[in-house]
Amino acid sequence: MVHGPAAGLALLSELEADRRPPRHHRLFAVRGQLLELLGQSAEAAAAYREAAARTVSAPERRYLAERAGRVAS
Repeated sequence: MVHGPAAGLALLSELEADRRPPRHHRLFAVRGQLLELLGQSAEAAAAYREAAARTVSAPERRYLAERAGRVAS
């Protein structure tokens, strides 16, 4: 976060392009948070919803879905 959310998104995109790490729900959650910090609410909500869809943890799914709803409104 020292270099800001845009720099974080760039690094995240590099990780995703590498394709070595699986497309884990936490990557989508981080993307959602960074997009939220940048004020890109619709994109952040979509990332949170994708993270929620990918997790097997019910509490995490609820949290991410709630976060998506909060950002979208």
